[in-house]
Order: sequence, then structure tokens, then C-alpha cells
Amino acid sequence: MTTSALRLVHIGGAHPYTISIGDGLLDDGIALTSRIRGRHVLIVSDEHVSPLYARRIEAALHNVRPDLRLNRFVMPAGEQAKTMAHFSQVIDALATLGATRDACVLALGGGVVGDLAGFAAACWMRGIDCLQLPTTLLAMVDSSVGGKTAVDLPQGKNLVGAFHPPRGVFADTAALDTLPDRELRAGLAEVIKYGAIVDAPFLDWLEANTIPLLAREREPLIEAIARSCQHKATIVEHDPFEHGERALLNFGHTFGHAIEAEQGYASHGLDNEALNHGEAVAVGMVMAARLSAQLGMAPAADAERLRMLLAGFGLPTALPEGLEPDRLLQRMRLDKKASASGLRFVLWEAPGTARIVSDVPEAAVLETLLGS
Repeated sequence: MTTSALRLVHIGGAHPYTISIGDGLLDDGIALTSRIRGRHVLIVSDEHVSPLYARRIEAALHNVRPDLRLNRFVMPAGEQAKTMAHFSQVIDALATLGATRDACVLALGGGVVGDLAGFAAACWMRGIDCLQLPTTLLAMVDSSVGGKTAVDLPQGKNLVGAFHPPRGVFADTAALDTLPDRELRAGLAEVIKYGAIVDAPFLDWLEANTIPLLAREREPLIEAIARSCQHKATIVEHDPFEHGERALLNFGHTFGHAIEAEQGYASHGLDNEALNHGEAVAVGMVMAARLSAQLGMAPAADAERLRMLLAGFGLPTALPEGLEPDRLLQRMRLDKKASASGLRFVLWEAPGTARIVSDVPEAAVLETLLGS
């Protein structure tokens, strides 16, 4: 890794930390140990990622800090594993390790691992350090940044969790070389989201760089990650606990989470027909843009442009067959973004200009779902 390739994004606020973006970070024992205060380290990963990177990270850590006491917890891969049962097993692993207040959890993997490991770190002794080591594009630009941690319940996604900012994020872009194409595209959905909510020129850039990004050209990938993280950093600094502006990051997620929950979080297999998180968000963003047009907030042409951009990246843009609109609406009523007075959505007035809209009529939501 050359120094010039490293990009840094700084998160401010009450709990500042740095996002490091570049090749070779998972082997950089000096950088990793600089964020570890104590002797106890638990690496939390899944059965797909752990064989690729865990041993290398352990070696890098021990080369710099031979005194470290390391343990590893490996969970099944996929959203279906983000459960209270696996959370409990991570807590047991911390107890077995004898983790003290200055211990550190290393979340090595995608968003599922990051969410669950971060939640365990938030709860052990009322909060210990967590380093996020995202290995998917989606985790690099979204779930590893901002400190939202959670597990799922059968009733819905991310219903049990905590805000727990990481001590640092190391996004090793070399890890994207082993990422399946489908997972790369899923991450690009979240990248596109930032253009949709706050940065219309970013959408132009993404249209111009579709082929290089899908080809995993390093400079465009690092630029897309850094730009996405900077947008999220700015929003999180202003609203760390999602009382206002941070909810803009949920553009497309109310529809998307309902799709995921209705499909039973069944997308853990790469060839599975159920949508993964990024794919569900892609469909959700198209739905949100069409709902905006239906409510008279934005031109329908903007929704079509967004649909075409997502389709150009090989992402789905319509509801999967077999999902009942009434069932999806029922899921949305339990979504965290709903309020006592009714459904709440992040909608847009134009690309790059999103806002939170409360009390959205259910009839309009149903019509949008039926028209997909």
C-alpha cells in the first residue's frame, strides 16, 4: 500500500474517530494496534470472511503486540444470523476471554457482523471499544460508519440495538477483490443513495463511472467510498442519535426493510432469489421516488432516472414476485421510522434534496406498491 493511496475521513462530535480507506489495512498491525488500548481482543467474523482474513489479522496484531490475548468468534454468514442468540454467544466469548473494560472487539466482515459485534461491544460492561473492519462495499460506506448497532427480531429488522460509535474504521479496499459481484452491486446501491439524498452531482459522476466501478478499478472505488463516508460523517456529526437529519440516510429503507423482513432475511445464499439488503434498498429507493412523485413532491422523470441508474449497475428496481402489498404495509407500521401518528418516509423533492415526511397516507403507499 502506498501512502498516497490512503484516504482519511474524520468523524467529529463527542466521540471522534477516523475512517481509513486504502489497500493493505488489514495487514497493518501498527495502525490496528494503535487503536487497541488493552490486552483483550475478540475478533468477530463469519464463516465466509474469517478463513480469508482472521489469521492474517491475528499475525499482524501479534507482530506488534505480542502481549495481546486474542480470541475469535465465527458466526454463520447472512442476515439470518443477526439474532439475539448469536449476540448472546458473542457475550459468552467475551466472558470466556476475561475481557476487561479496556478490551476491544474487532468486527471483521460485512454489515451483519458489524451490527452484531458492535452491539455486543456496546453491552459488555456497558460499553467497550470496537474497531470496524468492513470487508464489503456496503459495510464500508454505510453500516460501519456512525455507530448504529443492532440485531433483528422476527417482527422486524434492527429492533434491538444501541448507538455505539467505533474507535476506528479500517476499510481495506483490497478485500473488495474477493467480494462476489452481487455483493459489490449491493454496496453500490448505498453509494447511489448519498447522491439521491444530498449530492446530485454525485449521481452524474456515478453515471459516468458505472463501468469502472463495476470493474473494481481502484481509484474510482476509493473515491466512491470516501465521498460516501464524508457525506455520512457530516450527517452523523449533526445528528448522532437520529433525532432529525440522520433519518435522511434511511431513503429507500422503509420499503427495503419491509421487503427483507417479509422474505425472512433469506438472502444468505449468493444464488438465493430473496433480495439482500442493498438490493432491497435499491427497490426501496425507486419506490420512495415514485411515492414522492405521487404525492406531488417531485417529477416522475426523476424517479425514472434513478431507476435507470440503479438498473445500469445491475440492481433490481421492482418488487419481487409473490410479495403482498398489504403484508409489506403491515411491516412498515412496525418500522422504527414510523411514529404514533402514522407512517414516516424519507422522500425527495429532487435528486440531492431529500426530506422527512410524516403522516404519509397508507393509500398512497399501497398505490405505489401496487404500481411497481
